[in-house]
Amino acid sequence: MNLNFILNGEDVSVRSEPGVRLIDILRGHFSLFKAKSGCLTGQCGACTVFFNGLISPACLIPAFKISGSEIITIEGFSQTIEYQEIMTGFIEVHLGNCGYCEAGKILCTEALLGRNLSPSKEEILMGFSGIKCRCTNAERLVKAVNVIADLRSRRLNGRTV
Repeated sequence: MNLNFILNGEDVSVRSEPGVRLIDILRGHFSLFKAKSGCLTGQCGACTVFFNGLISPACLIPAFKISGSEIITIEGFSQTIEYQEIMTGFIEVHLGNCGYCEAGKILCTEALLGRNLSPSKEEILMGFSGIKCRCTNAERLVKAVNVIADLRSRRLNGRTV
């Protein structure tokens, strides 16, 4: 079947069998490798993408659902100022990224702060409950999200750091 959709802001088309997973299409047809094929059950967060504006595991999205959708991968998101703020916050608190969970941590941060610029510790931890990786330190993650929220708030309100 032919699939037409928006990928990282560009109209694209690909031919695929209906049951092929989005993660395999991203990696095999578009050479987008930062989302990983982890558990393939939607449990680990390694294949996280924005699918029609929502955080989604690409391993659970079959090709037949892709047509007409908008998908943003970590590669596309990395071109934004929001990505730069997130990376600045992660670096400031020494929050490690092993590479396996990178897409999940970064995109979950964006989804969380896109809904709420002042999340509580509990909201932050809940927002990352789908990320299963040994490199994730919960206390540093909370601290990083708070730093990023402050950076974003300052930018949105026209204040300098």
